[in-house]
Amino acid sequence: MDTLATDPSFIDSDVYLRLGLIVEGKRLKKFPTVLSRLASSLERSVLTDDDELIESLEMEDSVTVFDGRSPPEISIGHYLDRIFKYSGCSPSCFVIAHIYIHQFLQRTRAHLKPLNVHRLIITSVMLAAKVFDDRYFNNAYYARVGGVSTRELNRLEMKLLFTLDFKLQVDPQTFHTHCCELEKQNSDGFQIEWPIKEACRTNKETWRKRTPESVCSQTTAR
Repeated sequence: MDTLATDPSFIDSDVYLRLGLIVEGKRLKKFPTVLSRLASSLERSVLTDDDELIESLEMEDSVTVFDGRSPPEISIGHYLDRIFKYSGCSPSCFVIAHIYIHQFLQRTRAHLKPLNVHRLIITSVMLAAKVFDDRYFNNAYYARVGGVSTRELNRLEMKLLFTLDFKLQVDPQTFHTHCCELEKQNSDGFQIEWPIKEACRTNKETWRKRTPESVCSQTTAR
């Protein structure tokens, strides 16, 4: 399946090239720019003020199944790099994931915060790959890459699907709009670190452990 970035009916080659969405050759030799731009966008959206975070956590409608017990130690940028490195999904999937996260937050009135951002990322990227890529890894593989259990990722996937009403298709105009928004993000000198030992009920070795390619087999889309 062609990604939206390569759809000949709607293409802004300059924007897509700068974000690294149009790839020539079989494999990217470096991380595409879209990863750093997405990391910057998400980091700026995260509630970092302690008072605002406490207030949001006390709101019943702001707590979702994506909220962990404590923030993971890994930064958003490194987390996105890890997912891209091991998942092999197309760069466009990260733009789609950005759209899914935005829609989820709008529908649930939840806040993006250190407790939920990582789980929203891994679930959204996995769904994007299933919808827009010809080949993708199964849930068990994504769970290990993301540092959560397969059972939990299955639960997060169903929650996201029902929240989005199973409407996962993205029209080219929406895709293009989000690409332009991400391109405006300046990733230089902005990073949020959370030095917490416990990473959402998963020890930190799970996040850093190198994931072997043979852990799970790929699934071919039907």
